[in-house]
Amino acid sequence: MSSTDSKSDPQDRLSAARRIAGQLIMIRMPGTVLDEDTAQFLRDNHIRAVCLFRQNMVNAGQLSKLTADLRAVMGPNALIGIDQEGGAVVRATWLPALPAAMALGAVDDVALARAVGAAVARGIKSLGFNWNFAPVLDLNNNPANPVIGERSFGADPQRATELALAWMEGSLEEGVACCVKHFPGHGDTHVDSHRDLPTVAKPRSALDLLELAPFRAARRAPAMMSAHIVYPALDPEYPATLSHKILTGLLRTEWDYRGVIITDGMDMHAIAGRYGVGNAAVRALAAGADMVMALGNRRTQEETLVSLTMALATADERGELGSAALAARLGRLDRLAAAYPCAAGSYLTEFADERLMAEAWRRALTVAGQPQRLADGAKIRLVACADAAGDGVAEAGLPAEAVAALLARRYDVDLVTFDAENSLDWTALPADGRTVILASTTRLRYGENASKNWRPDLHLVLWNPFQILDIAAPALITYGFAAAALEAVADWLAGNLDAHGKMPVPVTSNPTHGGR
Repeated sequence: MSSTDSKSDPQDRLSAARRIAGQLIMIRMPGTVLDEDTAQFLRDNHIRAVCLFRQNMVNAGQLSKLTADLRAVMGPNALIGIDQEGGAVVRATWLPALPAAMALGAVDDVALARAVGAAVARGIKSLGFNWNFAPVLDLNNNPANPVIGERSFGADPQRATELALAWMEGSLEEGVACCVKHFPGHGDTHVDSHRDLPTVAKPRSALDLLELAPFRAARRAPAMMSAHIVYPALDPEYPATLSHKILTGLLRTEWDYRGVIITDGMDMHAIAGRYGVGNAAVRALAAGADMVMALGNRRTQEETLVSLTMALATADERGELGSAALAARLGRLDRLAAAYPCAAGSYLTEFADERLMAEAWRRALTVAGQPQRLADGAKIRLVACADAAGDGVAEAGLPAEAVAALLARRYDVDLVTFDAENSLDWTALPADGRTVILASTTRLRYGENASKNWRPDLHLVLWNPFQILDIAAPALITYGFAAAALEAVADWLAGNLDAHGKMPVPVTSNPTHGGR
């Protein structure tokens, strides 16, 4: 066994291996309270890292108690994580609603990015978190990307990196560790790794100029998350999460990265569906990861622990799972927890942070084409998806009624909803002279039917900015659907706000003022 005397009893070796295995995984848990069964599972397996999701949260009081209970069980070196990125990817939804990364890219103000990162950290730290899986360093230079979209600060490697690292520095100054993601870059993919295994088939020279550049500049980041993506120029066989060439050869050896390497969720189909969660966890640690995100259910967590335990108990002392390598991993995790301890406290700057976020949303507002404001009392027809469900990564978007209520402050609104794009016959809309406004409230890009047949007078893009490529109409773009973003839309419509944002990603179309 790599961490005990090789002459010790086999059962002792297994027990020691199980203890170490538990310290090298992060789990998710059910429910909004720490029940005794889960607490005992944490104790028995020496687990010190948990990531909480929307299903674990009700309000500040409940969540603060949950994180306090977790700390009591997991000890002073606990790592309690959250995805509080911004835009549609937030978990504690009652905190001041932070702009999506691309909204900050549209503002292009490093000082604002730093202030937002600091404000995010203040909010989640008050709830007992010490690790935020943000910011995203992926460069979104692929409009067809199904999962990154507005989560990216932009397409230009230098400017996106400056903004993202300013955001990170703000968080670190407030005492919350960041985990930049998704190394070596998820931006130029057209497949979601939650569902399948993407490939980025670019030469190393191209990767150095684009995808890799932000991560190489982020070597001060306390932690970095690996992507479940194959990069043939770096490793033709394994995705980054399982690649020794990438995690150890490139990140540790070539770049001398000294922070924590954590995998993305190992329950994602790109990994679990191809390698099995237990086998993949062993491969990830052998590749150079410090911690494995075992985010599945209890069964998959047990499978992960059993596989890791057996691998550690029989590891070659000189290998990546030997005692020296394991001690280095545990040391990095301990230093992370010591540098960024978690303890819930009062949130004293909430109202100031709310104002900061609202101002950021307002400054991000962007136009494409030449959208025209309407007079008060104008008769409009609002077309919107009835419900915008969450997708496991993002929270649910706006229901159509919420957009209708916003517009009804000023206009006579006739609401037309659809469940799916192909269920709406645009030609069946009444030709009664109403101005037609399309509100896009989902991340999904539009298909051929909408691109060919839908002709609104105004397109309100309330989530994915790349949807302006699908609809030939002038557009107002928010990069998200937070209340402050909607208020910015209302103020623009009223003529009280101009849109000064500049879209920080490539847009090849030039929407013009359209009509039905």
